Amino acid sequence: MPPLTWSELAALDDWSFDRVNGATNAQAQLRLFGHREADVRVTLYRDHHAWCPYCQKVWLWLEEKRIPYRIAKVTMFCYGQKEAWYQRKVRSGMLPALELDGRLITESDDILMALEEAFGALGIGLQDPEAIALRQLERLLFRAWCLWLCQPSFSPQQEQAHQAQFQRVVDRVEEVLQRTPGAYFLGDFSAIDVIFAPYVERMHASLYYYKGYGLREQNPALSAWFDAMETRLTYRGTQGDFHTHAHDLPPQMGGCWANDSPVTQAHQRRVDHGPWWDLPDARYPEPATSRLEALHRVLKHRTNLIRVNPAPAELMDEALRCALTYLWTRESCPPPPGADAALRYLRDRVSVPRDMSIYAAKHLRTALEQTAALAGDRQGIPIPTQHRRDQDPAQFRHSAG
Repeated sequence: MPPLTWSELAALDDWSFDRVNGATNAQAQLRLFGHREADVRVTLYRDHHAWCPYCQKVWLWLEEKRIPYRIAKVTMFCYGQKEAWYQRKVRSGMLPALELDGRLITESDDILMALEEAFGALGIGLQDPEAIALRQLERLLFRAWCLWLCQPSFSPQQEQAHQAQFQRVVDRVEEVLQRTPGAYFLGDFSAIDVIFAPYVERMHASLYYYKGYGLREQNPALSAWFDAMETRLTYRGTQGDFHTHAHDLPPQMGGCWANDSPVTQAHQRRVDHGPWWDLPDARYPEPATSRLEALHRVLKHRTNLIRVNPAPAELMDEALRCALTYLWTRESCPPPPGADAALRYLRDRVSVPRDMSIYAAKHLRTALEQTAALAGDRQGIPIPTQHRRDQDPAQFRHSAG
């Protein structure tokens, strides 16, 4: 079928969403939870792309406590020029930072301590002995993950040793979770789950992609913890997917080392080329509005998406309309010659949750890939691993949101 026009596509877009008072979302610049704007005492400075795990920790805490706050988004070092106004405020340029009643605080742990003092604990005080022990366990898990993921193995024996060391720490996490009456670290949800969430999420994605290891599949207590976390709209709103984390982590971590096992290679093909529906990056039921969300987000940013694509604008304009036609109608819409690489360039740069939620991204990536396959098998320009300046937010700033 011929592609729908932009006017026809726009007529389908009746997506509406309250970014200020609705569910947790990455596009908001102000969160009120029904309060007045005059009640806001907090400003969170976090990264544009929602890739920073330390920002996610503070973001999730604020959402769970329903603290009114403003959001100012800043460029991470690995994907563009740090804003001068932010470096004047925070000389190191590091993220996150937070202003509370005019007082600037950096370092995510110090931020959570200050928020707890001002607004009360989230289930358990962070200085409680049980909380301190679990925070130390999270750091042990982080270090074991970094050793396995970010250090090259020069022999199969060394690779196995790194995996075994990681698994020993995971086994301790499993024991803690199995001792509790509920799925969370202390039975009921608390700040400890907020602290574990960002890096455990990234471990899940990166080890699946680079090591062929299923964190959720091989550890039942952690699997139950993920299931419980995914019942929370707060967590879903901050949650990334496998594709986003597999490719945002290398420049942040200084490199991620893949093994050469057939399982790893199969996982990488699935994450990069699909099908995306069977990936274990989300197990909660798909929201009914996922396709509409994907359509809305592309329509909002289509001018910039076409402008920054390496393909000629006229070609990408038609190719993108073909992909959105498939997204909505499920009918094949052959794109113009040469559209395969252009559509896959965009497919590879859909970011969750920055652009849209996990299931919306699955729909969009599928539409882009299915449409690209009608034109050929050329891939887009590869995703860089030393930096992510292909995602420089300066290219999109005037249409951000």
